[in-house]
Amino acid sequence: MSKTEKIPYQEARRQALIVSDCLRPHCQRIEIAGSIRRKCAMVGDIEIVCIPKITNGGLFGDDIERDHNFCKVVDAWEQVKGKSTGKYAQRILPSGIKLDIFITDDTCWGLILAIRTGSADFSHNVLANRWSRLGYKSIEGVLHRHEKQFVIKEEKDLFDLLGLDWVEPEDRK
Repeated sequence: MSKTEKIPYQEARRQALIVSDCLRPHCQRIEIAGSIRRKCAMVGDIEIVCIPKITNGGLFGDDIERDHNFCKVVDAWEQVKGKSTGKYAQRILPSGIKLDIFITDDTCWGLILAIRTGSADFSHNVLANRWSRLGYKSIEGVLHRHEKQFVIKEEKDLFDLLGLDWVEPEDRK
């Protein structure tokens, strides 16, 4: 599959479910995002938002590390950019479709899932425009205002914070 080629929703969803099933045992939380979550007819990539499980490592078990099996699964796919230990990894699946993995934690799950669900226009023109007008800034996936960080555990929390009515993913144009 070329970078500009798109595939039908059902095929993209099928592949996204395979990916999420491979990662799920190694995640606290995982969700398919992007154009698949919006149920677009044609899909150009797979976007996954996840919170990997944490394990204790180090000589005395006092180092907190990302689940090694999560990293093994991600690193088995062809790397384009990012590391499985970071906040973002882009891979190419054996089918040729691009996979974007957005790695977060439970304090900003809702923000990252909302942004990555998109659409890009909705994320920019509705969400980011609104938080900007209200004096918030997004810094490394966390909303800040007046030196305070805001916990956004669920998408609904973001909509509520911004004073917006809930918009179903498939209606986020």
